[in-house]
Amino acid sequence: MKHTAKQTTLRTLEDLHKALARKRPVTIHALKEEKDERGRKTGNLVETLRTLEIYDLTSTADGNILIHGMDRETGEDRAFRLDRLLAYTVHRIAYKIERPAPEADTERPEFAAEADFIAWEVARTDAEYWTEYLAETYPQQALAA
Repeated sequence: MKHTAKQTTLRTLEDLHKALARKRPVTIHALKEEKDERGRKTGNLVETLRTLEIYDLTSTADGNILIHGMDRETGEDRAFRLDRLLAYTVHRIAYKIERPAPEADTERPEFAAEADFIAWEVARTDAEYWTEYLAETYPQQALAA
């Protein structure tokens, strides 16, 4: 098990991205926010151990990186913040759970250059900006607004 305190965030992100690309499950030891009996967050962080089949890595508007995956035990969709990851293990076995169809607002166009993807990711909270930017940069791809 790799401990995130002993490596850089970039190294952790690279390992998770490789697991995603190779479709390898990852067991994570992470902190998650506890919920009360009504399902509301309490603000307390508790440790959890989950095996995920990662299907996406995204960022939030406030700069947190999220790991999205299907929980192998329950088959449910889960998301964990990268900064709350304590340790992880990448397995050698293949994925076995179907992931849900992506939502319309999470669809990503194909990019010719890394800079275009970065511009899209940074500006994705401003739909008007990136729709206009991509329409000018990739006129052959129609994007739903």
